Amino acid sequence: MSISTDQITGLIVCGGRGSRMGGVDKGLQNFNDMPLALHALMRLSPQVGPVLINANRNLAAYESFGVPVWPDPMADFQGPLAGWLAGIERCETPYLVVVPCDSPHFPTDLVQRLAEALIREDADIAMAATVEEGRVQPQPVFCLLKASLLESLLQYLNAGERKIDRWTALHRCATVAFEDAQAFANANTLEELQRLQNP
Repeated sequence: MSISTDQITGLIVCGGRGSRMGGVDKGLQNFNDMPLALHALMRLSPQVGPVLINANRNLAAYESFGVPVWPDPMADFQGPLAGWLAGIERCETPYLVVVPCDSPHFPTDLVQRLAEALIREDADIAMAATVEEGRVQPQPVFCLLKASLLESLLQYLNAGERKIDRWTALHRCATVAFEDAQAFANANTLEELQRLQNP
């Protein structure tokens, strides 16, 4: 058994402060002549059914990409999980896959491989990982999860918790190791953005 793409909603998280990039809206930074978030959208769209964007600033700019845009349901930039909550609250499919806006090269088979692991291991969450120097390094911002985890996520955030890995640890979690660690490279600073453009 597998999960068909139309059962999976894609969420691109663009809601951070961009503090390490000088406070700019990271998803709108130019990367090879296009906003970073648009690269993520073009890469994710063929892998899923509906797509949503989570953003807290410049909503009209994100809306111009042609998909629904939802801000965090919690005030004051509460971190990535608040963005996940925005997505899971609006998700009308049984599954939600989450990717950040600042990793433009993530694998084109990301969702398929996460979905296969979720089913195979009868898990609630499937998380990407990379293999670096022989060690498996989880990439928790790349996750496929059951939309039925909404209540759990809400309780966790309402308790003042923010860490992704502590929340995912509360559930059955499958880890999928991807060989190409560079595919998950992200741009936290303008220098890293330059390096990604000119490898």
